[in-house]
Amino acid sequence: MRKEELRQEVGRVRDSLGTLLEIRGVYYDGQNITILGSPWFPMEDWKDDVIRRLSEIGYAVRFDQNGTQTIMELSRIGQKVKPSIPWVNLILFVLTLLSTLAAGAYMENQDPLKNPLLLYKGASFAVPLLLILLFHEFGHYLMSRKNRIKTSLPYFIPGPTMLGTFGAVIRSRAPFKNRKELLDVGATGPIAGFAISILALVFGLVTSQVVKAVPGQTITLGDSLAFRLISGIIAKDVPAGYDVLLSPMAFAGWAGLLVTMLNLLPIGQLDGGHIAYALFGTKQIWIARIIVLSLIPLGIFLWQGWLIWLILAFIVRIPHPPTLNDAVPLDNKRKVVGWISLIIFILCFSPVPIRVH
Repeated sequence: MRKEELRQEVGRVRDSLGTLLEIRGVYYDGQNITILGSPWFPMEDWKDDVIRRLSEIGYAVRFDQNGTQTIMELSRIGQKVKPSIPWVNLILFVLTLLSTLAAGAYMENQDPLKNPLLLYKGASFAVPLLLILLFHEFGHYLMSRKNRIKTSLPYFIPGPTMLGTFGAVIRSRAPFKNRKELLDVGATGPIAGFAISILALVFGLVTSQVVKAVPGQTITLGDSLAFRLISGIIAKDVPAGYDVLLSPMAFAGWAGLLVTMLNLLPIGQLDGGHIAYALFGTKQIWIARIIVLSLIPLGIFLWQGWLIWLILAFIVRIPHPPTLNDAVPLDNKRKVVGWISLIIFILCFSPVPIRVH
């Protein structure tokens, strides 16, 4: 539906319901119109009146309650939405597969630019990394679908980086109804990605090599608590003067921990921002401000990459927007899930993710 057509349709809906409902929000997800509102006056059978009025202009409606407000999802009567192939998502995924395969091939000292057939050499890195991203993003996606939140499929982002990608994102097309939904969606992705990262790290460290440390310019990966704990168990017999040369799969696991940590920063609409707002409400902004201020000395004295995240923090905005009904409290089960997510953030945190020396 084009913008002008959408404006006309929303106008027809408002004209039809305006004398009956106080309309507080109208959203469009590409297929259906969603209305947030409630009757102007207490009335019995007002939903029947809504159904009748909307049917007169060609719409069916499904009701969902959110506190004192009612959510109404409108769909055209008799309209059959033909499933469309998500070409953009598929193309980006294929490009990300190729870019991560190329990154993995270079780790195996192969040059896919000279011989593209050597891309398969990067599978031991690309496959676990993409699985980490897939589980993370589809954790968000499936939980959104469970809570009937309109959202896009994941968009994978290829990039000329050491990982071959800038990660993946999904886009919500409707606001969160309450903090329960916010925590469900925000926490599922990082927890799923963290679990796959740990598996990749464990299996990858088993196949990693212990090599003699070579003086000169080298790249050292930062040790988070999770990485140090697992590597200490699996690669505990590393003699002095030697280092562990991570296998591509182990490197993918390390990258997964890094991605999980960055996503769990309690800022704006990052996953950590969702979780912090679900747990602490409007106090999230003070937590976010402390984190943002701490990025300044971290970026100046330890790792300059934090300065990039300082800029991104202002782009995604530091405070988290409220849900439609913040008054709905979290149950104990969700509180536990939220605190587990914060513990995962601590386990994955590394003040210096990458050091060149």
